[in-house]
Amino acid sequence: MEGLKLADSSYSNRCRKPLIPLATSNIPSGRRFLKSAKDGLALVTGCKVYMSLRMRTLVQVSPSIKLYEHSKLRKTQEIRCSAASIKPATKEMMKDMPNDLPVSGDSIRRRFLDFYASRSHKVLPSSSLVPDDPTVLLTIAGMLQFKPIFLGKEPRKVARATTAQRCIRTNDVENVGQTSRHHTFFEMLGNFSFGDYFKREAINWAWELTTKEFGLAPERLWVSVFEDDDEAFSIWHDEVGVPVERIKRMGEDDNFWTSGVSGPCGPCSEIYYDFYPERVDSDVDLGDDSRFVEFYNLVFMQYNKRDDGFLDPLKQKNIDTGLGLERMARILQKVPNNYETDLIFPIIEKAAELAVVSYAKADDRIKCYLKIIGDHMRAIVYLISDGVVPSNIGRGYVVRRLIRRVVRTGRLLGIKEDGNGNLEGAFVPLLAEKVMELSSKIDSDVKTRAPRILEELKREELRFVQTLERGEKLLEQLLTEASLRGPVNGVGPCLSGKDAFLLYDTYGFPIEITMEVAQERGVSVDMEGFDSEMDNQRRQSQAAHNVVKLAVGNASELTESVPDTEFLGYNTLSARAIVESLMVNGKPVIQVSEGSDVEIMLNRTPFYAESGGQVGDHGFLYVPDADSSQKAIVEINDVQKSLGNIFVHKGTIKEGAIEVGREVEAAVDANLRQRAKVHHTATHLLQSALKLVIGQETSQAGSLVAFDRLRFDFNFHRPLLDHEIVEIERLINGWISDATRLQTKIMPLTDAKRAGAIAMFGEKYGEQVRVVEVPGVSMELCGGTHVGNTSEIRGFKIISEQGIASGIRRIEAVAGDAFIDYINIRDNCMRHLCSTLKVKDEDVTTRVESLLEELRMVKNEIAAVRAKAAVYKASTVATKVFSVGASKKIKVLVENMDDIDADSLKHAAEHLVDTLGDPVAVVLGSCPGEGKVSLVAAFSPAVVDLGLQAGKFIGPIAKMCGGGGGGRPNIAQAGGRKPENLSNALEKAQTELVGTLSEKAS
Repeated sequence: MEGLKLADSSYSNRCRKPLIPLATSNIPSGRRFLKSAKDGLALVTGCKVYMSLRMRTLVQVSPSIKLYEHSKLRKTQEIRCSAASIKPATKEMMKDMPNDLPVSGDSIRRRFLDFYASRSHKVLPSSSLVPDDPTVLLTIAGMLQFKPIFLGKEPRKVARATTAQRCIRTNDVENVGQTSRHHTFFEMLGNFSFGDYFKREAINWAWELTTKEFGLAPERLWVSVFEDDDEAFSIWHDEVGVPVERIKRMGEDDNFWTSGVSGPCGPCSEIYYDFYPERVDSDVDLGDDSRFVEFYNLVFMQYNKRDDGFLDPLKQKNIDTGLGLERMARILQKVPNNYETDLIFPIIEKAAELAVVSYAKADDRIKCYLKIIGDHMRAIVYLISDGVVPSNIGRGYVVRRLIRRVVRTGRLLGIKEDGNGNLEGAFVPLLAEKVMELSSKIDSDVKTRAPRILEELKREELRFVQTLERGEKLLEQLLTEASLRGPVNGVGPCLSGKDAFLLYDTYGFPIEITMEVAQERGVSVDMEGFDSEMDNQRRQSQAAHNVVKLAVGNASELTESVPDTEFLGYNTLSARAIVESLMVNGKPVIQVSEGSDVEIMLNRTPFYAESGGQVGDHGFLYVPDADSSQKAIVEINDVQKSLGNIFVHKGTIKEGAIEVGREVEAAVDANLRQRAKVHHTATHLLQSALKLVIGQETSQAGSLVAFDRLRFDFNFHRPLLDHEIVEIERLINGWISDATRLQTKIMPLTDAKRAGAIAMFGEKYGEQVRVVEVPGVSMELCGGTHVGNTSEIRGFKIISEQGIASGIRRIEAVAGDAFIDYINIRDNCMRHLCSTLKVKDEDVTTRVESLLEELRMVKNEIAAVRAKAAVYKASTVATKVFSVGASKKIKVLVENMDDIDADSLKHAAEHLVDTLGDPVAVVLGSCPGEGKVSLVAAFSPAVVDLGLQAGKFIGPIAKMCGGGGGGRPNIAQAGGRKPENLSNALEKAQTELVGTLSEKAS
């Protein structure tokens, strides 16, 4: 007997709709079926007809069984079944079947891809959230991975494609949780045509997918088109049959897609779902979020917009579409917003569990907090999985900001522990585990990277909690200062919007908490100023991160005239080739003469172009004359891969002239190539050694393979220990001495990953990949050049290890000839030290430590002498002290101490306070060297009690000398760079001291 078959479907009991029975196969009589809520299976009685969403067939079974797949069952079900028999479905049964079958988010994704795959579209994987595109920070659209094809910079590999692309957008982060549809992380389901089909097919298939595959009622669907796009309007009305009254013509802002001020563009058409078709309005607004949701956008890329705004028809018209998975799930699962779909709601439920609240019973504020957490956690997990590490710049800042929003939102909900009662624990990793449970159909690599993701989240959360606590202290200080300032505009003390935003943005302090604490202290918050600061940041974010820039110009023309370069460099270092194109200052030319810098495109080349971290080859191009003598020589100092697979050789004409169409002899510098090969293979060995020594979860975060060294960036939370560095070097040098032959294979990407090959950070791979393996040690996807045998590396040495960002470490190392050079330089230095110090090699360290101790003692003696001299000088100027104040005499001394150094100046000030007696205020200044100013303020306890603080007093004085400083209330130091202003600064200090003390002591 076959047992049980499940259709791929789920539904939430929050929908309060009857569950739909699904298909069964032969169910053995008496078989027990025990499934928990996690499996989502229940069996009940009393149904005759079942539908299989996978098989698209109807079957009839005995009336004793109903089978449901349910994502939210709360209790385990155990039911004993009797035998079921399958019978063909009849037309009468079809009449009773509902049209609105509930489906899971995973099934929507699969069905979309299957739909277009059955229409000759190649199903391609989602690209990384870290795009191979310098114009955008993160992957913000499904079309991004195809941008070079749309631009004509890369040839199309397929005519049609379909993807489920993971995307990140943070320009509307403040709307997350507030609306039903805004997200930072979302999936864009797309179908694409590269010069193949166009509007007619795109529109008809979109309608068929929507109404037949997903079963949406046509009367609930509205369509928008660009106001001048009569062709699209006609297809929708005349061919699809959408009534004229449900087709809206809209303007350029809504329905004309552009990539920027210039580049590919075209009209678009959108499909909207109507939640309230019973509403009858004379002027329907498709932008009304309470009634409509736009879920499918079709872009007809048919023009190239020039810099002057003129539209040129594209030779190759393209289709770029996007269907929002979360939006379609909301529609099909009949929930009030995207957050309550099975794609996000399990994360929300986990957050509610940690906060000990019920989502169903929560008010709008609590629900909003839970939605923020549900949304942000998906973005956080997938970003870190794709190699983004929290930091204060670029992508790292995006993920750090999202983590901090989750932490502070969790604290607003009362979550302050790790779920096990540990108040000092982290809760974000618990939420991440729930995201990982849902990730298998989105990105299977997430679970394999779980240890690294969870460790990063724990470390980031605990670090941020400390920042939050510092924010609490700063808030207390700012509120105290606001109270002391008194009423603002006659309405009481007010915390400035700038200060509130500083707490929010820098310290992650929720504005709600700031307002609540301020209210308790009787201080208002300038929310208008806060909103202004927030708007400024939002505008900067939108301008920087959320536009896909495309441009068509000389690049596309060059692509049409220059073929891809054939790379010969794996097998040879010299070859004859034909000059296909020449460029000077970015412009095509026919001939270039001696002394000019030039970019040369050849039809074939042995030169390696920079990629995968490896620098481009150096060498020469020789242009032979008719008698085989050298007519021209070009020195090549860089090779870049541009416009897809065209190699651009950058160099200088040393002799003669070169012209398009001439044959050249291309020769790579063999010595430099060997250095690069050595360092590239050593980089692979280094990654393997790191995984063995510090853990398999560490991964590459960047690399450089140069002629003189290698650089390897990796994810790790602390510096390497000395013994770890020694062990890494031991492993690598052991593999070098093993003299292992490398193996290189070309294979499908899926096979390579299945075999365990590691992908290089930030690299983009095709369907066929090159795998470089050091048997038993390393296997990586790599297009770089490598040694044939590990023995060619000769030796390996780490020369530095340091942190370059939060959670990112960097190793620099040398191998091969660079290793020998490094050892020779160190040996020469040691010889010189031994000669200078007159000791043996093994005694150098002891001798240097002895000299340093002698130097330290001498410095201390000199400092003591200077301090005594300063104290003596202070004693001589003590006679210049004077008193201020009517009722309480306060001694004041302000004096220039000439060239006394900063430490001695401090000793002198402390001596004067001690000898002159309380109350006394002392300010001293000096010029210890050229372009240097030293200042010190020392106040006795009685002066501090009057409200004067040395740290705050000395800062403005130091600014007059081009510097600054601060310190404690009783003593503070400052410095400056303008000795010529010292006299005026001391005069100002004396004036302010006299005025302030006279007032306070009167």
